Amino acid sequence: MDNAYDGLTEDSEEKHWAFGTGFSTALAGVDRAVPSGVDHDVLAVYCLMLGDDALIYSQRLAEWCSRAPELEEDVALANIALDLLGQARLLLTRAAEVEGADRDEDALAYLRDEHEFRNVRLAEIDCGPGPGGDFATTIARLLVMSTHRLALLQRLTGSLDPVLAAIAAKGVKEVAYHRDHAAQWVLRLAGGTEYSRERMVAGLERVWPFTDELFATHAVEAAVAEAGVGVDPATLRAEFDEVLDTVLRAADLDRPDVRQVAALAGRAGRDGVHTEALGFLLAEMQYVARSMPGAVW
Repeated sequence: MDNAYDGLTEDSEEKHWAFGTGFSTALAGVDRAVPSGVDHDVLAVYCLMLGDDALIYSQRLAEWCSRAPELEEDVALANIALDLLGQARLLLTRAAEVEGADRDEDALAYLRDEHEFRNVRLAEIDCGPGPGGDFATTIARLLVMSTHRLALLQRLTGSLDPVLAAIAAKGVKEVAYHRDHAAQWVLRLAGGTEYSRERMVAGLERVWPFTDELFATHAVEAAVAEAGVGVDPATLRAEFDEVLDTVLRAADLDRPDVRQVAALAGRAGRDGVHTEALGFLLAEMQYVARSMPGAVW
């Protein structure tokens, strides 16, 4: 493909897709006009929010490459990460175009500082193969994140912004698989050995304190929802609860009884207030781009 948006107009039944690099054009084949009456700055920030969720979470999943408990799962997690990276590229490209600040997807991914990222904190916490987490914790987060994102993308297919609607329509196919994959692993771990069940319970308890943030409506989200181009996350809670209750009931698991992580003076990930984990993640993710500015290959 020649650019990031060719895949949106391609007639394909593929459920997984990802993009290469080196695009020279931004939005080929898609109506790029911002809907009348929509604030460009607000739409750009909203695209950043959704794009940052996908970008940062993709980076976390990529940490499992060569470290998953079995080869097939190694490939599965890598493909899920690539799906999310593809979504991130589309959303960051849209954000860059709408803001009109002469930045592209690479600048937004690699040249912003920690406080400029708008992702929810659940996407960034360390649940990977290192000291900060384990496989069951990764599966718990995948279940929570994919259930939330699928409900979001399904509603976003009706966005008045043609680019967001197209991105969502593609993304629904991918994230439906992500959610199904996570649910199957929850059942497998909860119904396996006593130890695997203990790890699944511990994984849910690790990620659950960050779930309420997914449904806290930011002023930007309220504005785009009112304009018909975005979704109020609070409206996703009922569907999320229904899906999670169904999976947990099938796995004979209870919802974790743990306190939610509070915002700092009312501000959280959407406002650029993050956990210390994001700084370490960005240091690794952005190292090459920052150490060799302007390099291309």
